[in-house]
Amino acid sequence: MSKLSNRLMQTSSIVISLVSFMLAILVSCIIMLFCGYDPIFAYSVIIEGSLGSVRSFTNTLIQATPLIFTGLAFMIGKKATLINLGVEGQMYTGAMVAALVGMTPLPLPGVIHLLAALICGVIGGGLSGALIGFLKVKFGSNEVITTTMLNFIIINFCDYLVNYPLKAEGAVAQTNKIVEGALLGKMIPGYQLTWAIVIAVIAALVVKFILEKTRFGYEIRAVGLNMKAAETAGIKVGGVMMKAMLFSGALAGLCGAVHVTSVGKRFISGFSPGYGFSGISVAALASDSPLGIVLAGIIFGALKTGAMYLNMMSQIPTEFVSVIQALVVIFVSAPLLIRALIGADRKKKGGQRHAE
Repeated sequence: MSKLSNRLMQTSSIVISLVSFMLAILVSCIIMLFCGYDPIFAYSVIIEGSLGSVRSFTNTLIQATPLIFTGLAFMIGKKATLINLGVEGQMYTGAMVAALVGMTPLPLPGVIHLLAALICGVIGGGLSGALIGFLKVKFGSNEVITTTMLNFIIINFCDYLVNYPLKAEGAVAQTNKIVEGALLGKMIPGYQLTWAIVIAVIAALVVKFILEKTRFGYEIRAVGLNMKAAETAGIKVGGVMMKAMLFSGALAGLCGAVHVTSVGKRFISGFSPGYGFSGISVAALASDSPLGIVLAGIIFGALKTGAMYLNMMSQIPTEFVSVIQALVVIFVSAPLLIRALIGADRKKKGGQRHAE
């Protein structure tokens, strides 16, 4: 048993993620067989629909972009021991603020107008994230509860805005279109892919640099590893938590801002199919690695794109992709839970020996 414990403790997070993903695929295949579907056919269609052509691959990158942002946002909070379930609401805030700035005719050059919309979206998302951090630090509020409640408030308020005061002409609940100069340009003529994916990759590189090369990143990692030790070392844990939530919300806000200035071209009610919550699966598969989140985002983006193609080519429900996401989280969490239990058991035994 001790040998197995040592192996589990030494197994790298990358290996755990790979094994977890393969197990998720295997179990989903078993479920498909149980439901009377051919899993080999299903996955061959998913691969063809997501990677089989230039157009399908660009669609995969479009789907991956918001997942990269939300994965990064959730990961930052988690690094500081905070479970930010409010990424969805913070993304909505950034999207609404960016849309308001983008659709307003301003005497600015196109690029400056676009930057203004993106920056305002980042500020909007960051402030909504900072509010959660403030409530956590000052009043001891449970961030899981406050972020969940704030999601309802923000999303419903945005829905009110696009259904009444900001509603454009027509039956769809949406704002007016963002002015042309404030939109992200297309990377490849004839395809829908914009420079949003490049911004997402740059964001991942910036997050990696901040976490590994700056004092703020060191403080986040220190708080995440051992809060009491960090406090003993002179780190202001409360301040780090507030800044981490500000950073997390800013990334979520950037996600919303990038979406409305690229794919959406305006704020549309219900534009997100749950990007904020899908980011949890992305961060879990990536083992909270910024560059791993880029890869995990592309993998889940491929699954989402392939699922739409699967729906056109067969009667297999697209919900199987959601099943895969859930299974990934379950299988990634299980080895980490075992590690935590083994670590706690070792500390307990060490304490007993010391007492003896």
